[in-house]
Amino acid sequence: MRFDYLARISLNNLRPLLSLFSADLAIDLGTVNTRIYSRDRGVVVNEPSAVALDDRTGEVRAVGTEAKEMLGRTPANIRVVRPLKDGVIADFKVTEKMLHYFIQKAHQRRTLVHPRIVISVPSEITQVEKRAVAESAYRAGAAEVNLVEQAMMAAIGAGMPITEPGGNLVVDIGGGTTDVAVISLSGMVYSRSLRIAGNHMDEAVGNYIKRKYNLLIGERTAEQIKIEIGSAYALDKPLTMEIKGRNLIEGMPKTITVGDGEIREALSEWVSTMVNAIRVALERTPPELSADIIDRGIVLAGGGALLKNLDKRIREETELPVCIADDPLCCVVLGTSEILSNFNLLRRISIE
Repeated sequence: MRFDYLARISLNNLRPLLSLFSADLAIDLGTVNTRIYSRDRGVVVNEPSAVALDDRTGEVRAVGTEAKEMLGRTPANIRVVRPLKDGVIADFKVTEKMLHYFIQKAHQRRTLVHPRIVISVPSEITQVEKRAVAESAYRAGAAEVNLVEQAMMAAIGAGMPITEPGGNLVVDIGGGTTDVAVISLSGMVYSRSLRIAGNHMDEAVGNYIKRKYNLLIGERTAEQIKIEIGSAYALDKPLTMEIKGRNLIEGMPKTITVGDGEIREALSEWVSTMVNAIRVALERTPPELSADIIDRGIVLAGGGALLKNLDKRIREETELPVCIADDPLCCVVLGTSEILSNFNLLRRISIE
């Protein structure tokens, strides 16, 4: 008895020291934003997946929010890089530098920390892409890396009962990919990852303005238009927005005003593609699980879920209940954090 008591006392004394050297992290490595959850402190990093590089020296000038602020405003020798494209790593070295910076920030610049990390990735990434993600995390200082699917994490983060024998349909609309999945008993009954998402909406808006008004706008302006007046279904109250850009014919700065109807037209192809993906998922779902989805409805997660009236459009097209997760932006990282301490569930759903 005395030995057990002394062992418990020793372990309790060691815990603060152990947590210093191994603090588990959940990472949502997104095309647009990277979010990191620390088991002790909650969401500790929520910044753009961007790195500013100096081509003359090869040095990193800025990472995250600071780097995004430089987008479209840099001299010739500095370029802002988004190292992830369509949910996967496009630039291995820059991703490693970005991850290292974020992990150090999550651990308040403590250099001796080598955490156990769980990273969420799109459903249909290849073995090569999985290896690239894991290797970047290891090189950034991780002691152990586990990969999990974003759709599964979004469902957990939204509070869906994924461990029960019942159908759960989740649509996670990120910056680079849209994941549609039917989940039951902690497994994927059906999953599909579309390489169209928030970034492609921004591109569609920019191309529409360029085609209709001969006005060239920046990436950040296109994103702002989408956020402020973009919609998937007619709004109760019409919205307009002033847009500033460069006239392609005259070469001079110009300001125009556009309405929500025009931006809805620009986004119509993207919305139709996503709705069709949901239809396919419903068609391929076993009848018993379809009955569950009728009762539980469709859950939308990710930043794209915030597009105005998207839930209303999907509800009309599918005739099913549709709801948006309580915290759609952080849904994936919150779901990933749930399994940090649940080793049994992590073993069942890990894809690496």
